Amino acid sequence: MAVIAVGVDHEHASLDLLERVSIPEHRWGKVLRELVSHRNIHEAVFVSTCLRTEVIATIDFFHSAIEDVTRTLAVASGVDEAELGELVTVSFDRGVARHLFEVAAGLRSVVPGEYEVLGQLRRALEVAEEESTAGPELVELFHRALASGRRVRAETAIARGTTSFASAAVALALEGVGDEIAGAPVVVVGAGQLASGVARSLVGLHPPIGELVIVNRTAARAEALADSLEDPRVSVAGLEALPELLTRARLAVVAAETAGPLVTVEHQRAVTGPLLLVDLGLPRAVAPADAAGVRRLDLDDLRERVDAALVGRREAVGHARSMVEADVDHYLEDRRSRGASPVVRALRERFDEIVATELARRAGELGEWSPDQRDQLSSVVRSVVAKIAHRPTAVLKEAAGSEHGVRLSDSLRTLFDL
Repeated sequence: MAVIAVGVDHEHASLDLLERVSIPEHRWGKVLRELVSHRNIHEAVFVSTCLRTEVIATIDFFHSAIEDVTRTLAVASGVDEAELGELVTVSFDRGVARHLFEVAAGLRSVVPGEYEVLGQLRRALEVAEEESTAGPELVELFHRALASGRRVRAETAIARGTTSFASAAVALALEGVGDEIAGAPVVVVGAGQLASGVARSLVGLHPPIGELVIVNRTAARAEALADSLEDPRVSVAGLEALPELLTRARLAVVAAETAGPLVTVEHQRAVTGPLLLVDLGLPRAVAPADAAGVRRLDLDDLRERVDAALVGRREAVGHARSMVEADVDHYLEDRRSRGASPVVRALRERFDEIVATELARRAGELGEWSPDQRDQLSSVVRSVVAKIAHRPTAVLKEAAGSEHGVRLSDSLRTLFDL
């Protein structure tokens, strides 16, 4: 079996396409079940975040696997298969490991080194394990990638400064409102991981904000977040209160998973004072609108700001890439050893069985040979067989983990009935 990654991400696709292909978590299970229903796909993990939607899978045949994954994503998202097929990026075998390790390290993120991606990958694996679509191969790959990502952040400067979407979004918002944030009312829509990071950044600002209202569909989650902040300025409200809250807020950050805009055109046109809306949703959570006094920023604006701030961190990014490459090499070396071991062991056992069977069958022909002579004959025969087996097993170990290695393993199993 080989490993493949197929999907779309912010480096190669537009925000519009990413928005349309994004799939909420409650539907991941169905996507995973559909993926492994294909005979060509054995294991699958589905990753869907605001900046990437992709599948990592173990497969038999490369080209048909791309078609199976692309078709599944097209059906699940409602995006035309032909359109999606033109924009998907594909990684294979070693490229999959490098890709996933770089994603875990934050090297493929809008904010290099950001931490949220580790939680996103961990959750994707958890869902796949719950659905029984992640087997030993992908579980090991994800665990090693997550461990590498943590090590990169601990041992390089890539995690210095603004290292999360949340903190970068708040920094972007501060550029938009300036000193007007002091004592101002602020709204955060959402209560998940991203919204939590935004809220924590906001309550820690200096000069301080006036009040923070957390708006969420589920009151219990909003209240749990508010309690964790331990700040008397924080309160909670339901979505029905959002229109009124926007009319008196100076800043609103929308970081919620939604099938459509939570902040509508009508909401924005009802605002009379200056309001900055920061839309971190994908699909977009703030409808485009031409409303006086309302300014809107989104993920494209965040990406531009981070690109400008990266100038002084190129060395740290280079160091991180070197560490990731070394971790990928170690992982693949371990994978090659694991992949070759069962076939090598079976081949050696088959050769030992043949030698033992033939020596036992021909024992009567050895006549008056002494036990020492018989042992010497057995030693010579086994030594010759070991030398014959050496080259095939060495080549198999070198090729293990690759498509060529798969073909060699299949050939050995067929030739020697392993």
